Amino acid sequence: MTSSRPLRILLVSHYYPPHVGGIENVAAQQARTLAARGAEVTVLTSAGPPLPDDGVRVVRVPAFNGVENRTGVPFPVFGPRLGRAVREWVRWADVVHLHDTLYQSSWSAGLRAARTGTPLFLTQHVGVVEHPSALVRAVQHAVYRSVGRRLFRAGREVFVVNDSVAAFVRRFRGSTVELLPNGVDTGQYRPASAGEPALLRKRWRLPDDRVLVLFVGRPVPKKGYDLLLAARHHDYDLVFAGDPPRHVPADLAVHHLGALSPAEISDLYRACDVFALPSTAEGFPLTVQEAMASGLPVVTTDDPGYASYGLDRTQVALIRRDPAILRATLRSLAADPARREAMGRYSAGFAAARFSWPKHVQRLEQAYREALDPAEVRA
Repeated sequence: MTSSRPLRILLVSHYYPPHVGGIENVAAQQARTLAARGAEVTVLTSAGPPLPDDGVRVVRVPAFNGVENRTGVPFPVFGPRLGRAVREWVRWADVVHLHDTLYQSSWSAGLRAARTGTPLFLTQHVGVVEHPSALVRAVQHAVYRSVGRRLFRAGREVFVVNDSVAAFVRRFRGSTVELLPNGVDTGQYRPASAGEPALLRKRWRLPDDRVLVLFVGRPVPKKGYDLLLAARHHDYDLVFAGDPPRHVPADLAVHHLGALSPAEISDLYRACDVFALPSTAEGFPLTVQEAMASGLPVVTTDDPGYASYGLDRTQVALIRRDPAILRATLRSLAADPARREAMGRYSAGFAAARFSWPKHVQRLEQAYREALDPAEVRA
């Protein structure tokens, strides 16, 4: 790379917005922030609807999405065009940055970068997901023990968002792993202003006289959808945002809103009173960060991945994945508006202090430039 042109970055993500999910949202925010800071960014991903131009080139490769449609596992199967796209865009790039090693797009681009000597970086979002299907669990283990291990070791840097994923990666990498929290757009995800929740509830025809507990994510066991559904109680209503489940319970206190855009999700946080995510093996997922930035009390699983963040456990409810405990916690919050308000203030303050996309991307830029021109970085 010469100083006469921008840094060329190839980000690789199996899915990308408007497909809904945490990994694709992180990849998109990284891409936009890097581009806004002057880099030339290309995202290599699976086919999907085009997005408005936001300074990021998105290369969409045809893929079969039947695995996700039939099983709920977000795993696109790419066709032969992937190889050609990978050869073209890895040759173009100064650095290649993969999002998770589990996916076919990461295997192809990562191994190509390793062969060509293009500096390779990875963000590993999760470890092995304890999926109810033995086949899905076996496939995860097989991938991480083979191509995943090769990519972890080939990467100049591997970034993770919590301690649990760091420990998982070290089993294969055998060297350093860096904790790098995701950021949150605190302009989009912000606490509600006076009177705003009532107006927003009208949009989705949500009751204005009930405590609303929000869940954002796919209706799968990993996310704790079934646990939260089992914890429903007449003291509060449950609001679900994400792909609709196959079987919707006939319960007037359960509201399924379906898949929503990021802008709609940010409004929905401000319409609700509590955020609940009894997920497993996620540590500090992006939706928890968004909920905190939106000033919501948070109820989520007590995961070891939260340890390095130093959360005040009196202000964030970290609990066991048990419907009875979840129900009791939510009933207690529903009955105590003063506690909800205090927890919400803590959430918003913590997010403002810790979740910054500019700081996140500055660290990425530093790592990229160290790989290309250490002398320039020292200067």
